[in-house]
Amino acid sequence: MKEKVLVTRALPQEALLPLYEECEVEINPADCPLSQQDLITALRGKKGLLCTVSDDINAEVIAKAPHLQVISNYGVGYNNINIEEASSRGIVVTNTPDVLTETTADLTWALLLTIARRLHEGERLLRAGKWKGWSPLFLLGQEVTGARLGIIGFGRIGRAVARRAHAFQMNVSVYTRTPLTAEIEEEYGVESVSLDALLQTSDFITLHAPLTEETFHMIGRKQLQQMRSTSYLINTSRGPLLDEEALAISLQRGEIAGAALDVYEDEPNVTKSLLQLENVVLAPHLGSATRTARERMAQLAVANLRTVLRGERPRYPVNDV
Repeated sequence: MKEKVLVTRALPQEALLPLYEECEVEINPADCPLSQQDLITALRGKKGLLCTVSDDINAEVIAKAPHLQVISNYGVGYNNINIEEASSRGIVVTNTPDVLTETTADLTWALLLTIARRLHEGERLLRAGKWKGWSPLFLLGQEVTGARLGIIGFGRIGRAVARRAHAFQMNVSVYTRTPLTAEIEEEYGVESVSLDALLQTSDFITLHAPLTEETFHMIGRKQLQQMRSTSYLINTSRGPLLDEEALAISLQRGEIAGAALDVYEDEPNVTKSLLQLENVVLAPHLGSATRTARERMAQLAVANLRTVLRGERPRYPVNDV
């Protein structure tokens, strides 16, 4: 008899084929997250859950799914899942790192270049018919080549961003809670510094830290005030790392030159004051949004789920049960 599993969103179909062969699969047909009650109802009798980062797999949801053995998250971050509750019930939680590293690093650079060269402003002017032709002082931006890049968090994606920085002859500073070895610093051509030093000396700052209790709002009013008035902030990591209200104030007052965001504190909602500002680029969570990355994520999420249901250890567990 096939084990019953729930997939909370439509995913690349080819990646799901192995799951259909081994399991009885129920898929949410709507292109939006299930409500908590609908999720609880859909999980009845299910041993496997393949969810996305937009699904709130909280303690109540987990407690009301007594047959659940595995939660396979379609994404790197897993702050949408109550790991403590899952672990207490012996439920294995997995994620999908590696396969979206390069894609997210690419988007980080797309946002950095867009905000630095004011491409978003230029495109809006042109489409509105307000461009009057070339002018020596029109939409002057910031030079990227030779600038200093500050990377907060130096995991897979932070390192991929650093590799790309050298093509722009940038000096790269890194702040991470786990000290880097001299070998890692040499390999990636980076310098470890304190958070204060990074904020005060970087022309561009990009966030790549995980979301924990310690990193929630790690960039707030105090930190933004340490940045240069000519510097830029980019976030493609986790929305709650950044206090959006504090960022809006800094942008409004010209305390920093600009920001580019792909993730938000309360997705899909965005702090309203940010929507009114020209010196911010706002992308709708596109970090892993390439066909290749999304297909690989689905394949890995399916593989993690199948492996646990077979009684084997998955490739990417995030808890130890």
